[in-house]
Parts: sequence; structure tokens; C-alpha cells
Amino acid sequence: MKIINVGYDHRHDADFFIDRPEGSGDYLLLLLKTQAVFTIDGKDIIASEGTAFLYPKGKPQFYRCVKGCFFENDWIHFDFDSDEEKYEFLGYHIPFETPITLDIRFLSYCIKSVSYEHYANNPCSRETIECFMKLIFIKLHEQLLDKHEAPSDFRFDMISTIRSKIYSKPYEQRTVDIAAHEISMSRSAFQKAYKKQFGVTFVEDLNNSRIAYSEMLLTTTSLTIEDIALMSGYKTYVHFIRRFKYKNKITPSEYRKLNQNVT
Repeated sequence: MKIINVGYDHRHDADFFIDRPEGSGDYLLLLLKTQAVFTIDGKDIIASEGTAFLYPKGKPQFYRCVKGCFFENDWIHFDFDSDEEKYEFLGYHIPFETPITLDIRFLSYCIKSVSYEHYANNPCSRETIECFMKLIFIKLHEQLLDKHEAPSDFRFDMISTIRSKIYSKPYEQRTVDIAAHEISMSRSAFQKAYKKQFGVTFVEDLNNSRIAYSEMLLTTTSLTIEDIALMSGYKTYVHFIRRFKYKNKITPSEYRKLNQNVT
């Protein structure tokens, strides 16, 4: 597996667009953290946030921001070392130029890890990168199997979109009522459907997303705990400390100290 270029958590202004009539000369995997517009065979399609999109080698690449919005994504330009490796990876039958909606958090972690290994040039980077790339393809394949085996349900898709939003932007102020209204469901029906689909309540899941975001800030920035609390969507420092300690059994400061050397 050859990694040509890789980026993690990149954010672009509202005038961002890619126009490559001949493609990029390699394969391109995108993980969208915002909506985006793709032009395929002359037709525009809007891909939602929380979407994976795979370009084949040699095909035109046209995509851009939704009008008036910024663009945020992870991406990997890659190629294969041999036909055998190519057939192995493409054997997972990931469709090209097709938005695949899924929970991208794990895939985003894999791309972040590929980026680290690619630029760190560790002794076993090549083997590690191949493992992470294989995980990415396996999880995409798994998502496609789930969709094939379970009939599409509009309500299921809409609730999944809500979940993608709270994990991609946990700091936004959301409530059960706002989320239910967004997909035209009653409060009680939304809560029941959400719990059935994901095994946790909406409020629990929202808090989990915020704690996960705060953990990332604690280990990757030098921001104060108070700032991290606000940036993670908590209105008060005390509430953040209480929720963080409930989930992790330690305080944010203790968590930062234990993980400050983890890359």
C-alpha cells in the first residue's frame, strides 16, 4: 500500500472546491464531516456529513462545499504496490463514487493513525499503515453488508443523521425537542426510536459525544479545563467535571496527565 498524501480534520472556507478533470493519479478516500456536493457524470449529488466517498484511479474528481458552508474532511490519496494487493482490497467491493453513510468516528481514527505513521516514518510504519487501511475497507464493507441485509427505513436513516450530527459537532446545543422536530417526530416517538436503534438515550449519546470530544482536546491541546468545558458544549464547568468524572472515574486534569504523552 502506497500512501501518496493524507490529511486529518482539515477545514476549508466556503469557497473551497476541487476540479480535477483527469483525477488525481491515484485512489482517493474522503470522510466528510460536513455536507458536500459531488458532480458525477454531469449531475450534482449532495452527500451528508458522516459519509465516506471513494474515487477510483483515473476518474474525474469534482466536489465542493455546499453553498454558504465550510468544508471539513479527512482524506487519503493512495495506490497499490501490486495487482495482488489491488485485487485484495478491491475485493471488498466498496462502490466507487457513491456516498456511504456510517458512523465515521472509527474510520477517522484510522486515518489519523495512518497520517501519524506516514509522517513519523517509524520502522514498522508500512505494516501498520496496511493494517489500518485494511480495517477501513473492512468496516466500509461491513456497513454495506448491514444495508444489504436490512431493508432501508427512512426513519432509521433520519435518526442516524441526527447521531452523525451530534458526534461531528458535539459542541452544538441540541435537545430532544430540537432533534425530534428536525426529523418531524414527536418527542416520545423520537426517544423510543433512538434508544431502540442505538441502545442509549439521545441525552446519554449526546453526553458521550461531548466527553469524547473533550478527551481529544485534553490530549491534543493546552487549553484550560474551563475552555474545554465550554468548547465541548457544557454550559458550566461544574457540570462538565461531574459528567466527565462519572464516565471516566477520574477528573479531566487526571485524564490529561495520564494521556499527555499518548500520540
